[in-house]
Amino acid sequence: MNIIIHQAEMKYTKETGYIGNVQFQAEGHKEPYEITLHSKDGKEWSYGLHFSHEPGIEEEIYLVETEIDEDDEFFDKLIQAAKDTAKM
Repeated sequence: MNIIIHQAEMKYTKETGYIGNVQFQAEGHKEPYEITLHSKDGKEWSYGLHFSHEPGIEEEIYLVETEIDEDDEFFDKLIQAAKDTAKM
């Protein structure tokens, strides 16, 4: 799945660990997405995915969730986009 990353950020504190956010557009999808990333140690990541602005097509967000869950490179690309902005 091809994506265009619009904005990314990541912050780190000892108390919360890593918290990141990436806004992106998936090729061919009507609405952009936003993913929030969290990791205590920077190795094991959890995420929350939602549409950035307007509600979108449920089948499209399901496709992105499936891509995140099944394609480590895709998920790593999102994590790396956020990490690249971090000042740690």
